Amino acid sequence: KDIYINSIANRLGVKTWQVESCVLLLEDGASVPFISRYRKERTGGLNDEQVAMVKHLADEYGEMEKRKETILSTIQEAGALTEELRAEIENTLDASHLEDLYLPWRPKRKTRASEALSHGLGPLAEAILSKKPFDESMAGKFISDAVPTAEDALQGARDIIAEKLSECIPVREELRRTFRERRIVSKATKAEDCAEKRQFSAYFNYSAPLAKIQPHNLLAILRGENLGFLGVKIDSDPEKAANQIVYNFCTTAGYPSPGGKPHLRIAAEDSYKRLLEPSITGEVIREAKLKADIASIAIFGDNLRQLLLAAPVGGKRTMAIDPGFRTGCKVVCLDEQGKLLEHDVIFPHPPLSKKIQSIQTIYDLAEKYNIEVVAIGNGTAGRETEAFIRRVGLDENVKIYSVSEDGASIYSASDIAREEFPAEDVTVRGAVSIGRRLMDPLAELVKIDPKSLGIGQYQHDVDQKLLQEKLDDTVEYCVNSVGVQLNTASEYLLRYVSGIGPSLASAIVRYRAENGPYASREALMKVPRLGAKAFQQCAGFLRIRGAANPLDNSAVHPEAYCVVDRIARDKGVSTAELVGNEALCKSIRAEDYVSAEFGLPTVTDILKELAKPGVDPREDATEFSFCESVHDIEDLRTGMVLPGIVTNITAFGAFVDIGVHQDGLIHVSKMGFPGLANPAKVVHLRQAVTVEVITQEREAASCQD
Repeated sequence: KDIYINSIANRLGVKTWQVESCVLLLEDGASVPFISRYRKERTGGLNDEQVAMVKHLADEYGEMEKRKETILSTIQEAGALTEELRAEIENTLDASHLEDLYLPWRPKRKTRASEALSHGLGPLAEAILSKKPFDESMAGKFISDAVPTAEDALQGARDIIAEKLSECIPVREELRRTFRERRIVSKATKAEDCAEKRQFSAYFNYSAPLAKIQPHNLLAILRGENLGFLGVKIDSDPEKAANQIVYNFCTTAGYPSPGGKPHLRIAAEDSYKRLLEPSITGEVIREAKLKADIASIAIFGDNLRQLLLAAPVGGKRTMAIDPGFRTGCKVVCLDEQGKLLEHDVIFPHPPLSKKIQSIQTIYDLAEKYNIEVVAIGNGTAGRETEAFIRRVGLDENVKIYSVSEDGASIYSASDIAREEFPAEDVTVRGAVSIGRRLMDPLAELVKIDPKSLGIGQYQHDVDQKLLQEKLDDTVEYCVNSVGVQLNTASEYLLRYVSGIGPSLASAIVRYRAENGPYASREALMKVPRLGAKAFQQCAGFLRIRGAANPLDNSAVHPEAYCVVDRIARDKGVSTAELVGNEALCKSIRAEDYVSAEFGLPTVTDILKELAKPGVDPREDATEFSFCESVHDIEDLRTGMVLPGIVTNITAFGAFVDIGVHQDGLIHVSKMGFPGLANPAKVVHLRQAVTVEVITQEREAASCQD
């Protein structure tokens, strides 16, 4: 509908035709990466984040449209659907207003008002609200077995009025506006004191403007409330609220006679306390939480993107070590493609220290497999194992890296790991994962649930559907922005390629195993159930190293090969001579090759890709070493300046591993930029940084994940 297209365009600050075209592409089955990369003319150059947001909002409005159909049907069945009400429902974009319109007809559980109505007290309530004179003696006419006294009749009438007030749209809208401007307050409950409760001590007597509260503070408060440690409310004035309710209601419905006013006032106070205050409080807090969720999920997505796009060492012969004390260090050797060649266990540390034997084992394996890099897990015994390996004295060309173990244990016990290594135990699988994530973090980390990677904040408290959507979008973006080698990619990596998914990924790998490597992109069409649509969506993101057509190892889409052929003919060279010839590509005017099918943005992208085909956007991996004299938090002294690695970024700062088995926090206020609101603008995940020790504690209490 136009109202939805216009709303999306306004929210994104783009033209309506861009949104409309994007929605049509999405409805036709195009993926976000495909649209943002290969359909720039159709969308006016919307980037991946904008296309993803169009998709999200279109889905959101699609759900709203379904809700409207349900509401219209219910009101129609009640015989109360007027043309004016239909138009208001169909044209609203505000979910709260939509539910307000539906409220009088929404099926309810038994209430005090419904019970009073069943006892015939509706006319008495109407008499109280009428402009005609009202006298309490009129209540006597409504006495019955179910309503024994006149006061019972008046109370029932007030219950009906209270519910009517709670369903009045101007009343609800004004209360929402008021509550949004108030403060949210949290207090400690009488729950028994414990270590978990003390994590929320900062919120035992806390208040902040709801409109300005930081996302991590709100999520912490709400977690404390869910655990029963905190009581949470909106700070409001009941007397003023009741006055406002009467005013807003009477502005619409008219003021009752003097005899009815006292009862309206009593009903308003009751309506506020019993019905409106809990309802509106819940609404505005959920509204604020959604904003906090979105902000926290954005941080999670940014962190995941940085982690997945971390620098790879590439296809090098790798020794990976999963360190340990009592159970020893599991050592695996991998070839350039990450294939497991051999595994062993060494015991270089107490309590079962076999240093000489361990040194010999490392030497023998390094020589046998011509090891180029060593990956050492950063968990228990990681520092000690790294120090041991550096003392072994391997060839100076062998690089040594500390690798995050986050999620390795999850992978090692997963169905994916069992399928890859059915004959190996979890320790071998974990060591392989450590080695592979050094070689290519993206290819390995896609096998692990992002929520197990130790990044983000309050991941269990935010909207799980929104979180999963963001994580899926981020993984898809990363995989497709880097591109995937078709003949070496795992099934799990292929799943995230545009247009493929689990079923086709399995079919592609199975066909490769049965028929050998793919010689060209076009050979994909031989894969069972991989049709023209799927080929269109995926082909540009797949690479074939050494293919007869060099364009098959580039980001140029097969549908645009004809453009490259034309350029090559005009320049008097072959396609192979054109690809990678940066000087020649710079001499070509993109405007000369614009056509009805291929616009300037597409031709410009083609020329950029021809100049530097298949360039990996990720940085090169670099070695890093912790301070040799610091191994435990007891070694730290205030004022020390130490090297560290950023392990997590949150709204309130960044966590840094300095090699003492507990990450340190750099608070946003200590990042050297006064007023900085976003730590991600200063640091990125896995970045090597230099930090100064300000204070140290063995276990800092925290209610953050």
